[in-house]
Amino acid sequence: MEVMEDLSPDERHRYDRHLILPEFGEEGQRRLRAGRVLIVGAGGLGSPAALYLAAAGVGTIGLVDFDAVDITNLQRQILYDTADVGTPKLAAASARLRSLNPHVEIVPHDQPFSVSNAAQLVAAYDVIVDGTDNFATRYLVNDACVMAGKPNAYGSVFRFEGQASVFAMPGGSCYRCLHPEPPPVGLIPSCAEGGVLGVLPGVIGTIQATEAIKLLTGIGETLAGRLLLYDALRMRVRQIALPRDPACPVCGDAPTIRTLVAYDAHCGPGLAARANAGDEMTVEELRDWRASGKPHVLVDVREPSEHAEDRIDGSVLIPLGKALTNPGKLPKDQPIVVHCKMGGRSAVAVATLRLRGYDAHNLSGGILAWRSRIEPRP
Repeated sequence: MEVMEDLSPDERHRYDRHLILPEFGEEGQRRLRAGRVLIVGAGGLGSPAALYLAAAGVGTIGLVDFDAVDITNLQRQILYDTADVGTPKLAAASARLRSLNPHVEIVPHDQPFSVSNAAQLVAAYDVIVDGTDNFATRYLVNDACVMAGKPNAYGSVFRFEGQASVFAMPGGSCYRCLHPEPPPVGLIPSCAEGGVLGVLPGVIGTIQATEAIKLLTGIGETLAGRLLLYDALRMRVRQIALPRDPACPVCGDAPTIRTLVAYDAHCGPGLAARANAGDEMTVEELRDWRASGKPHVLVDVREPSEHAEDRIDGSVLIPLGKALTNPGKLPKDQPIVVHCKMGGRSAVAVATLRLRGYDAHNLSGGILAWRSRIEPRP
């Protein structure tokens, strides 16, 4: 990475608190200005990362996203405000970051991060910040970084817990050293289903920005080879060693994954993949069953806290873990309708129940669809 010319007077004033750090100085600031960071996902993690990297003076920040701002984003995605609801995220994010620091070039990539563009996008930047919220893209980011030799400042959040590390460093570990294969679809709830404490992405996203700054400037010690675990509920932080796995399929001694793969079709080779369209039931069909008195059992596979907050009348709570291992005394002589919040966890449960001989059906869209189209909450 080429170090650029001296800082301007305005830059010296703006970055004064950096320049007086002995470990940082003008050399570090020039390296930031010459640096290029790609943030994949302008959501909960990408928001604080983008804000702090722009404020710090990273010369070029690329943003990959293709979503619009939703009001439910505002609880944690601090790049946006209420007036941005309905606006494309990249338009709102770019305007905010440019107003924060006009010295920074913001490059919007209004497209999904996919097999068709991953290699090209990663190759154009020095550091990749993984702000994704799904396994399919997370594995693709990891594999693209390993294959391109670009460091991946990784972060993830769920409920009250977060993780951070730096993957794809020379001789270092990657995400597959931690999780070799994606989990089946729906087995692990998304943040939309399981929830996330609003400030948690701020903590983890800021750690990702910190790692990116250290990678660009060459100062300090990164999280490469270590996994940081953060528990917001108990305010505990710990680290575990994460060495490179010689048998890793992408960064190991004899890698078996040499080309990028679209994991949208692979994050579910297990139970959920066995479900088919015949297993699905619309909320309108369930309404008609209930109105006609058709015998059935409605099973809720969410967690007890979710069930306590809102439930469909007459549903039986059997959390997903128990539904997979011990469905209890569910009858096999009448249909079983399974629901969760949006339909992911229930799809896994339905596949399991069908393998065990139950006439099980997945309620498409879950309780959110029920509340939206059948029985709005008062």
